[in-house]
Amino acid sequence: MSHPTPDISICIANYNGETYLSVCLDSVYAQQGSFRLEVLLHDDASTDASLTLVRSHYPDVRIIESATNVGFCISNNRMVEAARGRYLLLLNNDAKLRPDSLRTLLAYAESGHSDDVLGLPQHTLANGALVDRGYCTDPFLNPIPILSDGTHEVGVATGACLWIPRPVWNAVGGFPPWFESVAEDIFLCMAARLLGYRVAVLDGPGFDHWIGKNLGGGKVVAQRLSTTVRRRALSERNKTAVILMCYPAPALFLLLPLHALFLALEALFLRLSGDGRDKVARIYAPIPGWLWQNRAAWRAWRARLMQQRIARSHVFFAQTSWLPHKLRMLLRHGKPELR
Repeated sequence: MSHPTPDISICIANYNGETYLSVCLDSVYAQQGSFRLEVLLHDDASTDASLTLVRSHYPDVRIIESATNVGFCISNNRMVEAARGRYLLLLNNDAKLRPDSLRTLLAYAESGHSDDVLGLPQHTLANGALVDRGYCTDPFLNPIPILSDGTHEVGVATGACLWIPRPVWNAVGGFPPWFESVAEDIFLCMAARLLGYRVAVLDGPGFDHWIGKNLGGGKVVAQRLSTTVRRRALSERNKTAVILMCYPAPALFLLLPLHALFLALEALFLRLSGDGRDKVARIYAPIPGWLWQNRAAWRAWRARLMQQRIARSHVFFAQTSWLPHKLRMLLRHGKPELR
């Protein structure tokens, strides 16, 4: 028996999300509209009762069960491969869609924006406060929250709730499986923009999210930036790979050495300001070896993207703020707390 092609495939990567997965799924199934919907969940070898919960309360969810923990990128790649929808919505398991979000996204896409990568305003589930309406980036791909109202073009839309037309996903090639987690949304949005696609965040309705629930950190707490060593390590190495894969050659030759210099100075600053040698080494020391180990992969990805490139440099960097964001954050919040 054949089934109609879904308009939207919701892809939820799950690892030990039992305590908040119901909130996520309930918000998806509460969406109203005339669209056809399918929901896929990739369980990344959870050790809690996530799968029991989904199988007993959400029988329509298509489950992909992994025997081993493979990370966020491979989880989403597997779901997209199995999905049948014209549009993909990658949704974190600790995120909650606000009412009418899917109808609004689909209506906007079908009104002449079918090739746009889209996001929604992000709010924190802790108290509903606005976190961002997308991001611009500095030259080293540190995301800078945009808070202005209205639908607008952005450099990056957060991967916690990311709408991707299937042709765009196919053109980019999905997420690099060797990223594991973190900055995969930066890669996809930067690569899409390089290929001439628009990335935008709608004015609403939005979604609520437990920021940093899965990997910890990545947020300001009591006016101080708090993050974990693991998140910071993944972020720095993966952003470096995005620069290597996506930056046009003139910018790459100029900015990559500056990026390496600033990372070295940052490591020295953190070490001298009291963070233990082990913490600093775990963040920065593995980057060169990791890039060398994966050199064939990122070189091939870069070659493929550059062959398809449409955006000229001034368009590609239109959403770039040239003041290093970490300097701005240091002046505003002081040295980040590494846990």
